[in-house]
Amino acid sequence: MRNLKYYQHIQDISQLTQTERESLQVVTDRYAFRVNDYYVSLIDWDDPNCPIRRQVIPDMDELEGWGRLDPSNEQAYTVMPGVEHKYDSTALLLVSSVCEGICRYCFRKRVFIDPQKEALQDVPAAMAYIAAHPEITNVLLTGGDPLVLSTGKLERIIAELRNIEHVRIIRIGTRMPVFNPYRILDDPSLTEMISTYSLPDKRIYVMTHFCHPRELTETACAGLDRLLRAGAIVTNQCPLIRGVNDDADVLAELLCRLSGAGVVPYYLFQCRPAVGNRAYTVPIEEGYRIYEAAKARVSGLAKRIRYVMSHATGKIEILSLTNTKIFFKYHRAAEMSDSGKVLVCNSNPEACWLDDYDEIIREYPANLPYRIHGPE
Repeated sequence: MRNLKYYQHIQDISQLTQTERESLQVVTDRYAFRVNDYYVSLIDWDDPNCPIRRQVIPDMDELEGWGRLDPSNEQAYTVMPGVEHKYDSTALLLVSSVCEGICRYCFRKRVFIDPQKEALQDVPAAMAYIAAHPEITNVLLTGGDPLVLSTGKLERIIAELRNIEHVRIIRIGTRMPVFNPYRILDDPSLTEMISTYSLPDKRIYVMTHFCHPRELTETACAGLDRLLRAGAIVTNQCPLIRGVNDDADVLAELLCRLSGAGVVPYYLFQCRPAVGNRAYTVPIEEGYRIYEAAKARVSGLAKRIRYVMSHATGKIEILSLTNTKIFFKYHRAAEMSDSGKVLVCNSNPEACWLDDYDEIIREYPANLPYRIHGPE
């Protein structure tokens, strides 16, 4: 496997001026920094607003006092270190506390602050928990990035999951195809492992995180092709980020290119209100307009994406917007009684999270007819 050069100190980024490196050191003293030379090579250093640069090079705005370390209250659903069980049918395993590159808008910064507390420590105990809960049909491997693990370590986890009869889908959430596609191209044992365990009726899903069209390089697309040919189902989810993809034309191009590469556009996430994330966050109502304008530019296959926020109470889809109201729906709810519930709030153009709306002025329970009539 070819050797990439890694930068874990801002002082190592020679394209920055000495003044820039010194000022940004304050940011990296607070929040972890890591990137490799493959991803750095995609940066246009002549463009101070380069969307690739914005994703990995720190910004002084990260020091703004805003946000929380655990914005979706994952701790409330943590049953043991590294194991979350928020939705009945899905368990989440934080199998790694390392990423190939660290996104500046990361919502799980706490993993890099205290990995011993957050990452999976006891694999047998995690497997015993999943085996004891037959309602769990999906397991998501995340972190950190699962593909930072050696293929051997990753295979041991996947093999154990495949021995649990009720686990039908294994998902691998990874940004490796973006940050280092050579991890896929140069390690045939990885795709062989996927071929072994992605079964006709029990697939492995690889959830990629492409945020900008320029990340879909020829090398990245070759890596995606290997995953597809190995039998993985590949989907993409990414946050809406200020200065990266908060433009309808850019987002539409991303959706089109993903679909063309055989990758299903799955979720567009509202940027979570994690510490340091204010400058990267687009208000919800502005985000919805960008999302709809982008979808208007693409064909049906690229329209499969949903605009959602991972709220403490569930995955909430941003459904619609009028001049005075905004409509949300529980796409997935932590409490089953909330599943499918529609929420109506008065418009607030500054709101970045559900909690920023003054009140929920109306709730439609899920058992009402799909088409709701009457005044706003």
